[in-house]
Amino acid sequence: MIAISAKEVAAAVGGDLDGDGSVSIEGAAGLDEASEREISFFHNTKYIESLQKTRARVVLIPKDLNGTPLPTGKTLIRVGNAQWAFAQVLGLIDQQRQHHPKGIHPKAHVEETARIGGGTAIYPGCYIGHNVRIGEKCILYPNVVVREDAQIGDRVIIHAGTVIGADGYGFATQGGHHHKIPQIGKVVIEDDVEIGANVAIDRATTGATRVGAGTKIDNLVHIAHNVQIGRDCLITGQVGIAGSARIGNNVMMGGQVGISGHLTVGDGAVIAAQSGVMSDVEPGAVLFGSPVRPIKQAMKLQAIYGKLEDIYSTVKQLKKKLL
Repeated sequence: MIAISAKEVAAAVGGDLDGDGSVSIEGAAGLDEASEREISFFHNTKYIESLQKTRARVVLIPKDLNGTPLPTGKTLIRVGNAQWAFAQVLGLIDQQRQHHPKGIHPKAHVEETARIGGGTAIYPGCYIGHNVRIGEKCILYPNVVVREDAQIGDRVIIHAGTVIGADGYGFATQGGHHHKIPQIGKVVIEDDVEIGANVAIDRATTGATRVGAGTKIDNLVHIAHNVQIGRDCLITGQVGIAGSARIGNNVMMGGQVGISGHLTVGDGAVIAAQSGVMSDVEPGAVLFGSPVRPIKQAMKLQAIYGKLEDIYSTVKQLKKKLL
């Protein structure tokens, strides 16, 4: 059974303890769902009612809650960022809960020419190809495929069913037929990247498809050949990025965003869900729609679309009067 004291939690997250530090927690949950044996967190004043009613005996709260009524009879841990502190607590719990394989599971297949760093766990059903390099303290969950020549950095997490280094989609048309273009490049995944389940990251035609350090990729994402993704990007489910696109640092993409090939998305851009990007995006832009527009403009257009039937009816009546 997991048991961590409030005092240990405060020390782990660098927080200030207010209350009984001997209270033990055995899990974590949201304010509304938490039991007396679980820790929770409060980070937004719109959840003040939930904070007052929560059964959690230990709650992480921001240090700057001036004037906010706090519940009595709780052990409070004051932190700079309650959400980040809660993530750290989940990490503590996960360390005690998880039982990763020690190294390479016997039912994984690793080619002799592959090299794998210390502390890396490879689950059953994984295939690691020729000349692959995998760094230290990585986790590859069941049925991950890492094809030949791929390079994976340290502390990378790859979830089940993902394929790294499948052939890029390249064909030359000659004489009315489509002929395969050999894909002889590789994939480079830098340090601290997390890749969700059933993701496909294709090898480059030549050179490398690259995912920058700290980037987090959700389930069911496709990254095509020769794409370059910068550092600390957030790419959510069902995003598709076409070949040779260049994505800057700290870019955020909502679900089902489509990025056309051979274009550039600047640093810090935010692209809302279900948007279609067909031209270069300036750094820091916030876009929505298909094709994308600045989000305020796109929202105005969406409001107008909803009134088109009434507008058409009015124009039709005016036309009858004029004629």
